Amino acid sequence: QVHVVESGGDSVQAGGSLRLSCEISGYRYWTYCLAWFRQARGKAREAVAHIDGDGTTKYTSSVRGRFTISQDFAKRTVYLQMTDLKSDDSATYYCAADFRMTVCPTLSDDNFDHWGQGTQVTVSS
Repeated sequence: QVHVVESGGDSVQAGGSLRLSCEISGYRYWTYCLAWFRQARGKAREAVAHIDGDGTTKYTSSVRGRFTISQDFAKRTVYLQMTDLKSDDSATYYCAADFRMTVCPTLSDDNFDHWGQGTQVTVSS
């Protein structure tokens, strides 16, 4: 059984940085898509970044250049390094994984098999 557990959410001031971590266990596949999504209060969930098994990444335009998604195979962990945080980045951040995919889908596709419980990021201006 696949388990997805996020950590690292916190309250920070605008311009600050945070690193979110997502530990994924219980899988044995090397083709996959891992993703970070976020959902702000009163807004729809949106994809923030994707990374696949080959290390190919995608970012939504609002975070490109400020956020970096990466993975550590040995630790089975995917990270989201966030810099120059803005109040609009405040949201619950979710990690998602899918092992059916050999490449990640478009950012608008949220049909992922496995999701974490979320970690809260609050940015104050």
